[in-house]
Amino acid sequence: MTEQRIITRRAALVISGAGASAIALAACTPGTDTGTAPADSATTDAASQAPSASSSAAPDAGAASGTEVAKLADIPVGGSIDAKLGADPIVLAQPTAGEVVGFSAICTHQQCVVAAAATEFDCPCHQSRFDAATGEPFPGSKALTGLAKLTITVDGDTVLASA
Repeated sequence: MTEQRIITRRAALVISGAGASAIALAACTPGTDTGTAPADSATTDAASQAPSASSSAAPDAGAASGTEVAKLADIPVGGSIDAKLGADPIVLAQPTAGEVVGFSAICTHQQCVVAAAATEFDCPCHQSRFDAATGEPFPGSKALTGLAKLTITVDGDTVLASA
């Protein structure tokens, strides 16, 4: 006699969700862009060697790196603002004059978009609150981990960010 196993509805959903996640992750991995030909390793022109905003390569000495996301004057000292890094929502704060910090605006609790609110960032979904200077959740917040920190550079009056 052959033993028959019954898969529960929950197990089927978990299995199909894991498969869909694997497909989505595979689509997001570097090198899967079919719209461009692979770069020839012998190519050394300056355009192909320039680091992108999200590159981990070190910038030239004295050169600022990142994408412009705000003007320093737009961020109140001791306050915060909402901004965008490309299409991604971010939040910026200036805890002290000239010191700017930035974080992803995606709440770590359930991925809602948080909003700048003076010295904190507030999540409208479940009232999680984050310290604008550190990105860490305040006690009592449903979010247990801090917002993802961005690399912020101030170049004159321009605020640059990179992930």
